[in-house]
Amino acid sequence: MAWNEPGNKNPWDQQGPPDLEEVFRKFRRKFGGGGNNSGGGGDGGGLPKGLIAIVAGIGLVVWLFTGFYIVQPGERGVVLQFGKYLATTGEGPHWHVPAPFQTVEKVNVDGIRNVTDRQVMLTQDENIVDLELGVQYRVSDPRAYLFNTRSPDQTLSHGLKSALREVVGKSSMDFILTAGREEVAERTKLLLQDTLDSYDTGLVVTEVNIKDAQPPDPVQGAFADAIKAREDEQRLINEAEAYANEVVPVARGEAARMLAEANAYQTRVVESASGDASRFDQLRSEYELAPEITRDRMYLETMTEVLGNASKVMIDVDSGAPLLYLPLDQIINRGGRTLDAPPNLPSSNNTGSRGGSMGAPRSPSSRDGRDSLRERGRR
Repeated sequence: MAWNEPGNKNPWDQQGPPDLEEVFRKFRRKFGGGGNNSGGGGDGGGLPKGLIAIVAGIGLVVWLFTGFYIVQPGERGVVLQFGKYLATTGEGPHWHVPAPFQTVEKVNVDGIRNVTDRQVMLTQDENIVDLELGVQYRVSDPRAYLFNTRSPDQTLSHGLKSALREVVGKSSMDFILTAGREEVAERTKLLLQDTLDSYDTGLVVTEVNIKDAQPPDPVQGAFADAIKAREDEQRLINEAEAYANEVVPVARGEAARMLAEANAYQTRVVESASGDASRFDQLRSEYELAPEITRDRMYLETMTEVLGNASKVMIDVDSGAPLLYLPLDQIINRGGRTLDAPPNLPSSNNTGSRGGSMGAPRSPSSRDGRDSLRERGRR
């Protein structure tokens, strides 16, 4: 049996939906509204004026409250009035006339931004080099960054390619791959900054780094061989310089030693010649004073020098010495090498006494000895 047949209750009588019209009618009575419908005799009319004022006041407060904004550290707030630049605010809480009259654009001026670009370029010596470049930059002027160019970050990317091509086109490949990487990066940074300043983009470049620089893949083997040959050349040059640094000082020292010896020999010869000349002059003076004595003395000195190392013993048979002592050991040694005589033996250059040993003829030191020799010579 259906629930809507006679005798059955409506299941919605106990928990049916509320009558919206009745609820709305009670709401209007509560806030002072009322009136009858011209057609149905019910309450009619619009919203109460008090309710409209309250809703309008709440909406105005909410709208004004949306004008508050906070600029974080490292940011700048750019205030726009009807889309036109009005002011720049620093970090902290601020308020502006809410939209649609004024709006705020927040720009991070302390954060470092990065862009990486990889290009294959032609060098000055008509070689091809593959470069990967990394650029770090930040915003220096928020107003210029937002209004002077449509896309300042893209402008920086295009300017980087242009600057890099210009610098690489004026450099050789060896310079880029070896010692010139830092210089290429610095020149690229300066040229890129000049381009950004000319467009007034409000960006400043903080760092430019060459992350990778190498020849193209098809010719890397040939370039590796060339680099190895260059390294071998440099190694040989360093070894030659080390050898030169070792040999040249030794040769210079040897030359200095030989020069010093030559100077010493020259000094010795000159001094010896000067001494011989002085001695000759002194002998000549003595000879002029006593020719015979000087001649005998020179004769005896010469014979002493000549016979001093001889292994012969001359004996004066006229002396009649009963006992002779011959230092045979000294005579034998003198024949091979010269040795100093022991302190207890008479020197071989001295003659013995009449009863003692006899050696080589000695040079008389007294006038009587010289006279006896002269007498012996005349006999």
